[in-house]
Amino acid sequence: MKNSFLLAGVAALMLSACNSKPTQELTLSGLDPVKFEATVNNAATHLYTLKNKAGMEVCITNFGGRIVSVMVPDKNGVMQDVVLGFDSIADYINVPSDFGASIGRYANRINQGKIVLDGDTIQLPQNNFGHCLHGGPKGWQYQVYDAKPIDETTLELTRISPDGDEQFPGNVTAKVTYKLTDDNAIDIKYSATTDKKTVINMTNHSYFNLSGNPAKPATDHILYVNADNYTPVDSTFMTTGEIVTVKETPMDFTTPKTVGQDITKFDFIQLKNGNGYDHNWVLNTNGDLSQVAAKLTSPESGITLEVYTNEPGIQVYTGNFLDGTVTGKKGITYNQRASVCLETQHYPDSPNKPQWPSVVLEPGQTYDSECIFKFSVEK
Repeated sequence: MKNSFLLAGVAALMLSACNSKPTQELTLSGLDPVKFEATVNNAATHLYTLKNKAGMEVCITNFGGRIVSVMVPDKNGVMQDVVLGFDSIADYINVPSDFGASIGRYANRINQGKIVLDGDTIQLPQNNFGHCLHGGPKGWQYQVYDAKPIDETTLELTRISPDGDEQFPGNVTAKVTYKLTDDNAIDIKYSATTDKKTVINMTNHSYFNLSGNPAKPATDHILYVNADNYTPVDSTFMTTGEIVTVKETPMDFTTPKTVGQDITKFDFIQLKNGNGYDHNWVLNTNGDLSQVAAKLTSPESGITLEVYTNEPGIQVYTGNFLDGTVTGKKGITYNQRASVCLETQHYPDSPNKPQWPSVVLEPGQTYDSECIFKFSVEK
């Protein structure tokens, strides 16, 4: 099913390529907008560019609602692209990935792809060790959002997901609004409504390498996570239902340390199970958007990323499954741990863990989530 979807997308892309527009001016990050002009599942894809007064640039495609590039100044004032991605829609279609995507309906994993709503068991796709990951193989990262540029700093994306989309119930209308602020922050707001009881858990899946050179691993990046606890996983990356302390374990980032300091200590079973860090941290912030949830710094470039969110958790994923088989922007090969993902969200498998914050959305309610990626230079 997945292969046929991809082949259909490629065929549509080839037809669209026959009517390509003349070459447009390249973005600051070196992207050619023409390479993002395509038709996928009868919907048009484009590249949208946001710019602020400080000179920062963010490029987004409505295919999967993906951040394609983020240009920010380093400690020497040189603009650097700090996210992984591809140079064209063709690559996003031909090489399935989560790079930069607006994930839905449900970010992260649902155990065995099963949820129970009002006594009815619903079987979702099983696309990752028997679990449903990131909404299934046709999740929203592989769909085309309707795009509405608001102004030069703001883009609104809308996804109308029909009842039964990847077996999830309810006709859902979801919005993702990207706003680039003048203090170099990407403010991402999510909202969703439904006509039938369902579950929603959205996130952004950008892969950050703040050095600006993803040919180098991000293990030298210094990470702080404002969390005293995390949710352990089994060997299939599924949460066990426990919430345990990070104290005196390699999971402790309450004192900033390099990503690579403990990452290969596989005698600690959680690092073995995750093949590195691929876990949800239980944030201390209690949904307070004014408190830093996580902070990542490249000592090489001096670029710092602070994350703020109203979500209860953050998934830290250290690119453990990048293996050198994927070539990204500018022909750079993405090797293991070339990046760090900081995915703000509800905890994995929350539909099956009633003791955790609920992800259920009822008719008449509005899902609301916010994530702010704020960039600066370490003094």
